[in-house]
Amino acid sequence: MKNTALLALGVLACTGAAAFDASDKPDARAMRESQDQADDPPRLGSHFTREEHERRREDLEHRRERETLEDAEREARRDAKRPARTPPSPNMTYHGGKIMTTVVSKAIFWGPKWADPAFAKDKITGLDNWYTYHSGSNYAAASNEYTGSNGKVGSTGLLHLGHVIDTTKASNGAITSAILGEVCRMIPTPDPQGNGYYPVYTDVRRGRAGYCAWHSYGTCHGIPVQFGFFFDLEGDSGCDPGDNPAITGHSQGLAALANVTGHEIAEARSDPANPGAWYDPQGAENGDKCAWTFNTPYVTFSDGGKWRIQGEWSNAAYNNKTGYANLSGQKGCLDGH
Repeated sequence: MKNTALLALGVLACTGAAAFDASDKPDARAMRESQDQADDPPRLGSHFTREEHERRREDLEHRRERETLEDAEREARRDAKRPARTPPSPNMTYHGGKIMTTVVSKAIFWGPKWADPAFAKDKITGLDNWYTYHSGSNYAAASNEYTGSNGKVGSTGLLHLGHVIDTTKASNGAITSAILGEVCRMIPTPDPQGNGYYPVYTDVRRGRAGYCAWHSYGTCHGIPVQFGFFFDLEGDSGCDPGDNPAITGHSQGLAALANVTGHEIAEARSDPANPGAWYDPQGAENGDKCAWTFNTPYVTFSDGGKWRIQGEWSNAAYNNKTGYANLSGQKGCLDGH
């Protein structure tokens, strides 16, 4: 799922016993490794729209139901007395890679519309606040259980360095290397420890794309970086979490970006690179597995601000029966409310 320059990660999806295959790839590890020779890797774990997410989830569940029935029939013919096999665990497994022990973030707002206050509204200041007060929040701590070859995911001391605006014409996100190129242009000195995360918020409409955002990784100026891509989601019902501005004070466009922001950064922290750290047998990451599920109406950040954000998958919550259900009914989601 990555080449030597970059790796596209992050399709919003829901997985588990009828695990949702966010990337539509039968072998997640093979796909990651196969991209080592590719010029531009695929987006993995993209944050699918509500409609696309549900369609894929239902297709996969129907396929798995057929496979389960066929397996049961074969088992019955082979040995009528043999007990049925236990369904596989929906949990993610570790694949040997690094995680992000901390995050140093800086947002990039790309496109000429960002110079227009009527378009920007509260999005730039709101997202700066989101990243700043995500640090130390219970929501960020929902991913703390995951470890990698370099340590453990951390949720305190995450540093946000504000933003930069580029009013040149933005890419539509179809080519991941174009987004990496923008990151390298706008971030001349990435975090030297490789903990930099640089989300690129564009003024490009989603159109017929079936996803709202994605995350990826690459190298800028010889330093590993994580980055994300986000469409303009103003008025986009397929990517709208259903925020109530009377409660949060957020515009619809900010609320939509904030929800997919939570999805993408959680995946970047727990599964940033090839061979990858934490994902399930279908390649679904922690954000994918709890896509479009909200345990409580709003999550509170460390400054007291309220956000409408999906939960993230927790193996520990599933094992201990303390999580809430994703769209496949598997109780492993946490939102840190």
